[in-house]
Amino acid sequence: MLLENKTALIYGGGGAIGGAVARAFADAGARVYLAGRTRARLEQVANDIGDAAGVAEVDALDERAVADHADAVAADAGGIDIALNAVSFPFVHDTAFAELAVEDVMHPIDAYLRTNLITSMAVARHMTARRSGTILTLSAGASRVVPPGSLGYGTTCAAIEAMTQRLAAELGPSGVRVVCLRPHLIADAPSSGSYTGELFERRAAAAGVSVEQWLVQWQENVTLLGRLPTLAQVADAAVFVASDRAGAITGAVVDLTCGNAVRTNAGALVGVLD
Repeated sequence: MLLENKTALIYGGGGAIGGAVARAFADAGARVYLAGRTRARLEQVANDIGDAAGVAEVDALDERAVADHADAVAADAGGIDIALNAVSFPFVHDTAFAELAVEDVMHPIDAYLRTNLITSMAVARHMTARRSGTILTLSAGASRVVPPGSLGYGTTCAAIEAMTQRLAAELGPSGVRVVCLRPHLIADAPSSGSYTGELFERRAAAAGVSVEQWLVQWQENVTLLGRLPTLAQVADAAVFVASDRAGAITGAVVDLTCGNAVRTNAGALVGVLD
């Protein structure tokens, strides 16, 4: 198994992506520790995993709480090999620039960057001491595709990717890899409780079609593969990137968008940043 004898700490482990990755890590042999704000959701994932999972309520914006929890995990498991920040926050999306408040734009930027910095610092202390480890961050296709209405979140995703590269530079000499996973509009995430369910419904309503029709249009017109990524595909990629087989990968963004193309579902050019 790719992650046999590895210890993984997942922040946001009760969410759609965090939960899927946690299950995949456990299937690959890792011992998994789940941290998040909602114990019931964490315990649901832990129940799926079994004895290989630990659960703790942790506010990923609380620097002291995160550090104390990481110390406890490292003491219990003998170290931390893998960490993923899959924490999510509510944010304003699909709102015209003229209607935005400064806080609407700055809230996701501050919250997502802060939690990634806090969690990375907490686990890096334990990884650098052993001169090995992998830190995984999470962005989205919004980092490159630039339609109107995505100012705050799109900037956030681009910033997470830039932070990933710079963390890799800081931690590389100590043997720690840092890699960003970039999925986009995961097809089955809403059925796992993701906020994207509301996003899909809102965009479908604006287009005057059902969610199913909107997803078909998006898949056919926007992705190079003609489909959207699934939670299982994202989780499988996370397993590989966290494993020793990906030992040469750091400071990179792994694109899991099924090839986001340059056209919206209406066929209008929206632009992609290289």
